[in-house]
Amino acid sequence: MKTPWEYRYAQRTQRMESSAIRELLKLTEQPDIISFGGGLPAPDVFPVEEFNAACDRVLRNHGAMALQYSTTEGFLPLREMIARHSARYGIKITPDNVLITSGSQQALDLLGKIFIDPGDRILVESPTYLAAIQAWNAYGAEFITVPMDSDGMNTDYLEEALRAGPKFIYVLPNFQNPTGETLSLERRRKLLALADQYGVPIVEDDPYGQLRYEGDHLPSIVVLDSQFRDDTTPCYRGNVIYLSTFSKTLAPGLRLGWVVAPPEVISKLVQAKQGADLHTATFNQLVAFEVARGGFLDRHIHTIRDVYGRRRNLMMTAMEREFPSEVSWTHPQGGLFIWGTLPTYMDAKDLLKTCLERKVAFVPGEPFHPTGGGKNTMRINFSNATHDEIELGIRRLGISIGEKLARQIA
Repeated sequence: MKTPWEYRYAQRTQRMESSAIRELLKLTEQPDIISFGGGLPAPDVFPVEEFNAACDRVLRNHGAMALQYSTTEGFLPLREMIARHSARYGIKITPDNVLITSGSQQALDLLGKIFIDPGDRILVESPTYLAAIQAWNAYGAEFITVPMDSDGMNTDYLEEALRAGPKFIYVLPNFQNPTGETLSLERRRKLLALADQYGVPIVEDDPYGQLRYEGDHLPSIVVLDSQFRDDTTPCYRGNVIYLSTFSKTLAPGLRLGWVVAPPEVISKLVQAKQGADLHTATFNQLVAFEVARGGFLDRHIHTIRDVYGRRRNLMMTAMEREFPSEVSWTHPQGGLFIWGTLPTYMDAKDLLKTCLERKVAFVPGEPFHPTGGGKNTMRINFSNATHDEIELGIRRLGISIGEKLARQIA
């Protein structure tokens, strides 16, 4: 029986769905379950002492400012710091190119708010980031997909997809969520050239770019775009909107992300954000600035790389030992995830039920495919578990997969 409220929801709510990951996290809150499900940074690398000291300094020296309303664009010294830090990676911007958001997720929602009309097509990788699908479904987006391989989005299929007239291209070039794959330099350049040819802007989502454990750094798409246009002006005015976050390098509980875009796009995003939350929490911004300044963030990122790199190596070694030969997986050079592929006749959702009985969890891959498919795929997180949990959890996963395979063969 429907309640009176169900007749009052806006039509857009019919396209809203709960995140498969957030729902799974509820199941894995039991302390005896080893979860490779969420994209959770490791709490043991959170700089708690530095935050404690920063909070004290902020309240002692800037208490009135930290507890007051602020500008929608964000705390200017923090935006200046982001601009300086970006310049080291070749992104030439000014604070006018930067908007501080309440996590990257708000940035995705705001982009949907200012760009997507019902029925608009968005070109994405398949699979792609589940929360982007969730954010843009609410605005009535339709998705055009381009398949991926070990070099990221397969740009051989890109031109055909562009002919469908997408509003923009959404891509995660570095250690993609969910696959962990990285878009090659050659494909980054081809993506830019085709986007320019068809007049389609690019949204580059880069939460993991600094978490590289092997291989050489690749220039961001926004950097290549500046080079492509031979843009020497300090204020970026190109074809790429760039997103990043402090969630993976400082702490996700801060809910601090940022957008880099041409000033006219920033202005429109500011208007959208004013209607959402007025501004990102002032206190959080000042504390993040206080923690990150003076070179601490650079040193801390080296610590994170060391911890996560060793966990990635341990997990892949355990998978080689414990998983049946019928299973394959990616070899990410960074980030937080490994993407597993089961035989085509297996359903990862069914496997998850068995795994939960064995007190181990992962995320089935199907929800990451916006136009369907991927039933036999799985996302496995390596950053959050301890070494002992990785060893035991992968053993439980391997046993569960082996049992499912045996039943299929029988």
